[in-house]
Amino acid sequence: MTDFKRYLITAALPYANGPVHIGHLAGCYIPADIYSRYLRAQKRDVKFVGGSDEHGVPITIRAMKEGITPQQVVDKYHAIIRDSFVKMGISFDIYSRTSGKVHHETASAFFKKMYEDGLFEEKETEQYYDEKTKTFLADRYITGTCPVCANPNAYGDQCEKCGSSLSPEQLINPKSTLSDAVPVKKQTKHWYFPLQQYESFLRTWILDEHKEWKNNVYGQCKSWLDKGLQSRAMTRDSNWGIKVPVKGAEGKVLYVWFDAPIGYISATKELTGAWADYWCREDTKLVHFIGKDNIVFHCIIFPAMLKAHGGFVLPDNVPANEFLNIEGEKVSTSRNWAVWVDEYLKDFPGCEDVLRYVLCANAPETKDNDFTWKDFQDRNNSELVSIFGNFVNRTFVLMHKLCAGKVPKLHEDILDATDKAIMSDIQNARGKVETALENFRFRDALFEIIDLSRKGNKYMQEKQPWIVAKQTSTSGQPAADAQKIIDNCLHLCLQLTANLAVLINPFLPTTARKMLHMMKVVDKMLDWENAGKLKLLSVGYSLREPELLFRKIEDAEITAQVEKLKSGLVKPAKITSMEESKPGNGKPEIVYDDFAKLELKTGLVTACEKVEKADKLLKLEVDLGKERRTIVSGIALHYKPEEMIGKQVIVVTNLAPRKMKGIESQGMILTAEDSDGKLQLLTPENSVTPGSNVS
Repeated sequence: MTDFKRYLITAALPYANGPVHIGHLAGCYIPADIYSRYLRAQKRDVKFVGGSDEHGVPITIRAMKEGITPQQVVDKYHAIIRDSFVKMGISFDIYSRTSGKVHHETASAFFKKMYEDGLFEEKETEQYYDEKTKTFLADRYITGTCPVCANPNAYGDQCEKCGSSLSPEQLINPKSTLSDAVPVKKQTKHWYFPLQQYESFLRTWILDEHKEWKNNVYGQCKSWLDKGLQSRAMTRDSNWGIKVPVKGAEGKVLYVWFDAPIGYISATKELTGAWADYWCREDTKLVHFIGKDNIVFHCIIFPAMLKAHGGFVLPDNVPANEFLNIEGEKVSTSRNWAVWVDEYLKDFPGCEDVLRYVLCANAPETKDNDFTWKDFQDRNNSELVSIFGNFVNRTFVLMHKLCAGKVPKLHEDILDATDKAIMSDIQNARGKVETALENFRFRDALFEIIDLSRKGNKYMQEKQPWIVAKQTSTSGQPAADAQKIIDNCLHLCLQLTANLAVLINPFLPTTARKMLHMMKVVDKMLDWENAGKLKLLSVGYSLREPELLFRKIEDAEITAQVEKLKSGLVKPAKITSMEESKPGNGKPEIVYDDFAKLELKTGLVTACEKVEKADKLLKLEVDLGKERRTIVSGIALHYKPEEMIGKQVIVVTNLAPRKMKGIESQGMILTAEDSDGKLQLLTPENSVTPGSNVS
């Protein structure tokens, strides 16, 4: 326990350029929510803030891909992300967005104060520039071949295939994602934050004063500091973002990692007029929940910014988690190798707590962990259904059958060693769970709760009240001593159930409220002070009939999810060797016989519709004369379904079938990209019979 008077909990701001996946939930949002709910149950003064990060390169890249504006992108995905969090029970006190007015004002004022205090270095440097679109290119606007693994689609800051950190200068055959032009170097001016001036402060603050931080966080910070910090640009050339509030900064915006963490401050401002109490008073405990890829920003850059600006508290802890892989492979949004939260909610309605449970029980707290659908099923069926849910259900069924549906009396005169042991287990559980939660060991805390329900099952099995009930008197009712044994068993099982509701609430809030309904008690029961108490349910109080807390998940559901994951996978482009590629071409030279292997025919589109949950795909029915085929084509951003019907197209008909979003595509429609980036169908000059050969 501490002397902190208030708690400010933040969870990393997700980029509003796509939905959130389960890796995001496991990385920071579920741990942050568990901790916040635990603090609220203790009646502590806590604010849990979050929001969408709506600036930066990923937003503009998504806008280009979808053919819409950056504002339309963030409006679309902010709503999807926010709704996913609400349905998953992530209990933000506010979920804001960095495109809002308050945030723009707050971030702009923060930068301006630092500028006026002379804390930035103004530098002119050479940066990559796209002469075709007249745009300076951030690292993510540049792609090329990775020098480590030869992936042809590596970004200027990282290769998503091998994970290597890169710079644009390291890429082989770099090109602009805006136009495919080869970028050139051009002079530009920016404002740099001299991190090296704060190295001594950071060393003392982290390495000396926060040795209790998780090993992965402490170790990564030490590595950065040991290498030596360098000045880092806090501005970018762009038209999307917060404009740099100084003269001579036209066409420049704040670097997204300068602007984004200030979003925690602006969100708190939106939430409460007393925001300064949470950000500027030393008796506030600030905790950042993040994934390991954000450690440097939250532990080095943002604290250095806060220190330089002055007047703000620094984070007391940054309990970053590692990564969650999916079915043995690293999550890749570009390849669609992910389990999207909004899709899970549709596929498993009413099972929000199941996902919360699995992601906490298997959380990547100390190392990367793997999510598999089989493990998801096993944990639900073997732990939630068979242990936790089974104990609660048996307790209520037997209470209605053997105790007239009321909480029976506890007969202290016949308590035995087994009874006293389970009473001790109930009382000790609170301390074990509390210690784990205070130290951010959420898996351990959850294990203790499941273990308590496991002990409850064992206790009930040893007492066997259904067998004892058969020890009847001459009147046909259970003998007096037998009834006392039954009463004691079910009294303690009911008190254990009430304790489970209190303890499980931060983890599985919907489940806890189902249990309250069955016990006919109000939310106050869930106050943390009630954990470990043996008299939560009053003797003689009538309880409702039991309802199943969890349902069994069937094999067919799991098979469907694995197939869905694999069918939605976007396969990476084929990698050719450096020797096979010709400079400026990017594809290997072929001979006529290679080209002659293609079978090209004319086709007539007879029907067309959008593919669900795929912004770029159309499903077409094409008449090829002697046959009709279904073809999936990535032209939805350029043609409406109704525009395609009746059009003649050229089809590669001997291409191997390929599943896209679960639909088998039986060919490829040929298109060409014009100077504006719009796809144009390749069609015969004059009308020809469907199925005619193209040569």
